[in-house]
Amino acid sequence: MKNTFLAFCIFISITIPQAVNASEAPPIDFQVEAPHWEEVEKALPRKSIFTVIDIESGKSFVVQRRAGSHHADVQPLTVKDTAIMKDIYGGKWSWRRRAILIMTPSRLIAGSMHGMPHGAGALPNNFPGHFCIHFTGSTTHSTERSDLAHQVMILKAAGRFDEFIASLPPSELMNVFMVAIKNADKGLTRKIAVSNKKDLNKKLNEFKKLENIQWEVLSHAKASETALYASVPVKVKILSEENGSSSTVISFTLIRTSPISPWKVNIDPLLEQVAG
Repeated sequence: MKNTFLAFCIFISITIPQAVNASEAPPIDFQVEAPHWEEVEKALPRKSIFTVIDIESGKSFVVQRRAGSHHADVQPLTVKDTAIMKDIYGGKWSWRRRAILIMTPSRLIAGSMHGMPHGAGALPNNFPGHFCIHFTGSTTHSTERSDLAHQVMILKAAGRFDEFIASLPPSELMNVFMVAIKNADKGLTRKIAVSNKKDLNKKLNEFKKLENIQWEVLSHAKASETALYASVPVKVKILSEENGSSSTVISFTLIRTSPISPWKVNIDPLLEQVAG
């Protein structure tokens, strides 16, 4: 899928990795790829240096891969790169996933990062540890299972999110919807959500205030292939600085305009819960 991603603008904002001579850098007009982790691991071996481009902000910083067998454990290369990464996360480290592109001298690779320093670090970069970058087929070290939140962000980076959600059944769409909420991704949320409230875009900012949100999709009657309406109960636990911790079961209503149309989730009950 072609995605030049405003190549000229990216070229202006990107920091060329130190391993590449800027005067010899090729024009950034590549097709965005989403190769499997097994291929990425060979393309980005340990100690390799490459640029991370944040999809939402367009900001970029340079990292070095240090370790990781199921995904890449990386560190910002310099103090300046650490500052840029922290700025991307609003000045506060976070486990929230973000869609990114990895730029090598000849490729743009879709990926997903979180923004929380953890574990060991070895570079003089003012970054207390390392952070993780996932790719298609990556798994966590602890569970050896794919992390849905990372995989959703990889699809976003690759321009494949709309295709992915188009045929999802209600229960699976609910999990993707909650991933978008947890990561405070307004763009993805708006692709899935419907609402009767005014100024929905402004109200979605409420989710940035959440410290954490956990959920469990409960058992329910499956919608028929021709149904235009579905109800999915979800146990939701919310933690916020303003309202503390709360737990409840929300029966989400999902609708679609035809049996071949994608499902949409009515977000209003969750907005009311978050508002307290």
